[in-house]
Amino acid sequence: MMKKTAIKKGAVYTIDLTKIDGDGAFPCPKCGVTISPDDESDEIYEILDTVVAGTTLAELVLQCKRCRSIIRLVGFLQLEV
Repeated sequence: MMKKTAIKKGAVYTIDLTKIDGDGAFPCPKCGVTISPDDESDEIYEILDTVVAGTTLAELVLQCKRCRSIIRLVGFLQLEV
């Protein structure tokens, strides 16, 4: 079970993964730091929440550790097709 993390009010950015080319890395919409699914260091971003539809990941909510922006990653369901 994931622990709940307090989310500060502010801008929430939504990124549709179906519109990203390449390996899934993308720049933070606010500060531009590269957020990569291959980065397991936990230094660039933190996973705040996961949303699952059935047994499939539907949405991932991240927080950029550099600028503290909240980023919603959507489009996982369309990638499964």
